[in-house]
Amino acid sequence: MDSIKAILFDTFGTVVDWRTSIVRQLSEFGNRKEIQVDWESFTDAWRAGYHPGMDRVRSGQRPWVNIDIIHRERLNELLAQFSVAALTESEKEDLNKVWYRLNPWPDSVQGIARLKQRYIVSTFSNGSFACLVNMAKYGGLPWDCIFCADIVRHFKPDPETYLGVVEFLGVKPQEVMLAAAHNYDLRHAQIHGIRTAYINRPTEFGPNQTTDLKPECDWDIVVDHISLLADKLGC
Repeated sequence: MDSIKAILFDTFGTVVDWRTSIVRQLSEFGNRKEIQVDWESFTDAWRAGYHPGMDRVRSGQRPWVNIDIIHRERLNELLAQFSVAALTESEKEDLNKVWYRLNPWPDSVQGIARLKQRYIVSTFSNGSFACLVNMAKYGGLPWDCIFCADIVRHFKPDPETYLGVVEFLGVKPQEVMLAAAHNYDLRHAQIHGIRTAYINRPTEFGPNQTTDLKPECDWDIVVDHISLLADKLGC
């Protein structure tokens, strides 16, 4: 692993606990507004619109839009579906920005800070640039840089994202490692010659998670926490 210069992190699910964070914020909003909704189901339905929304862009069915717009369009649908009415535009906009205010997993900040002492550490995310910058400020995430779909106007797993980050950092594919909790993401990184680290997050989608419960390939490194990745890499 001596040749590695940069470690990229998938962010939603790998670095931040998006589901718990969003359920909490929506529940707090509901309590303030006296709105009775199953906010866990609302959150899961919101996330369920994530990949279909990106796929419509990736397939050319619609021009480029970033994930903030996709999240907002899905939010509008869910507010109607769950009969949440009489919200102001400002309230809807603030609700959409719950994605900017996600808590890191307990091992994330310290683990990334340790890795930063030796490697370039960056996001590698479908999130918007604004989302990732605000998320870093909110959660104290010590990134060297922010790389995201906005920069190349492509969503993972388009090749432009994996090849783009290599060009963006001015390194060779084998000098980059992707750390992710999602096997599909690592699979595509591996195709492009990027090294791989699987971070196990079996509760990302809550207690009934059915995917990414274990590594599905022979990844370069498999660990349960980012701090253990730092251990493996001698940081």
